Amino acid sequence: MQNESNIKRFFASLQGDKTIWAVVALMALFSFIPVYTASSNLAYLNGGSGSTFAYLVKHFVHIFIGFLLMYATHKIPYRYFRGLSALLLPFVVVLLLFTLLQGNTMGGANASRWIRVPIVNMSFQTSSLALVVLLVYVARYLAKIKDLNITFKQSLLPLWLPVFAVIGLIFPANFSTAAMLFGLTILLCFLGGYPLKYIGIVIGTALVFVLVFGLTAKAFPGLFPNRVDTWISRVENFSSNENIEEQYQITKAKIAIASGGVTGSGIGKSIQRNFLPQSSSDFIYAIIVEEMGLIGGFAVIICYLIILGRIAIIITKSENEFAQLLVLAVGLPFVFQAFINMGVAVQVFPVTGQTLPLISSGGTSIWMTCISLGILQSVKANRENEILKERIQNIDEEAENPLEIMSETV
Repeated sequence: MQNESNIKRFFASLQGDKTIWAVVALMALFSFIPVYTASSNLAYLNGGSGSTFAYLVKHFVHIFIGFLLMYATHKIPYRYFRGLSALLLPFVVVLLLFTLLQGNTMGGANASRWIRVPIVNMSFQTSSLALVVLLVYVARYLAKIKDLNITFKQSLLPLWLPVFAVIGLIFPANFSTAAMLFGLTILLCFLGGYPLKYIGIVIGTALVFVLVFGLTAKAFPGLFPNRVDTWISRVENFSSNENIEEQYQITKAKIAIASGGVTGSGIGKSIQRNFLPQSSSDFIYAIIVEEMGLIGGFAVIICYLIILGRIAIIITKSENEFAQLLVLAVGLPFVFQAFINMGVAVQVFPVTGQTLPLISSGGTSIWMTCISLGILQSVKANRENEILKERIQNIDEEAENPLEIMSETV
């Protein structure tokens, strides 16, 4: 009985959008199936025993910590994230600089994306943290200038300098995240009412920078890290559609999807998981479709669309500009990353390295996703508390009126 009461008390303490809580929990539980079955190839690497149980336990720990972070974050009033983003932004810049100079190679990738945290002996991808902090900071700035007529020069230092500093530090080692972050920043500025002519100037400047950077990298191959050559070749191979070594993963992913059919080959019966190097992370959607068919693939898409719909509802019911922009800042990356990951599997986009939120294996991506969803729930919870206070106040006023009438009569 005591355990039942504790469970009821815990669920009663969950604030925010109940549908989001339910869908996120369902996706997290579902993720154990594809992660467990898709990790078989990793279990044999580096002299492994072939047991996938360790990967399942690791994923459970990541999910568990993620939900703790989501629960803790949704209890923080959302207005506090306005100041936190400004305080964390310099720290993020320093962290990204350190990662670029001293970052570690993970999974054989020639990229300084991760740093090693010695105390807990774990790796941390700093660009995931930077994405959340920067977009919240942009939302803060846009809400601040909502009713002001500013010039581009006035916004250059407080807005675009931090944006280009963060993206510029991510760009050499993680082009896909830098491109997604830039696109989301532009979209957020557009939705936040930032002048279109200034957005055009920023986009033009960014395109010129990318062009110069790419030409320089091609002219002087040894000048930049090997990762630059990787993403340049990915874009070139995608546009030329040549079936060479760089197209290996996408070819295997398409074979997995094609062989899945409507109902799939059955859970745990994937064949392509043995050939896809990133079957449990970047290409996990292909394994889902292979084993569960179009039914499983569409079910995953529907889950993300439900969350997108709930995000839209929260925005319409938010009480101020910052709350609306904050929901966009933390909600849009979740959905964008999901559809980019699925788009890569069907060759709509070149290989990006973006994981499938809440389903792919990986610690940092799961934690940052859960923190973002916690911020989202904080906005909804704050609105619920405001409505509750208004109702209590109305009840108190209605209760006081009869007493006032009686006292006047006497």
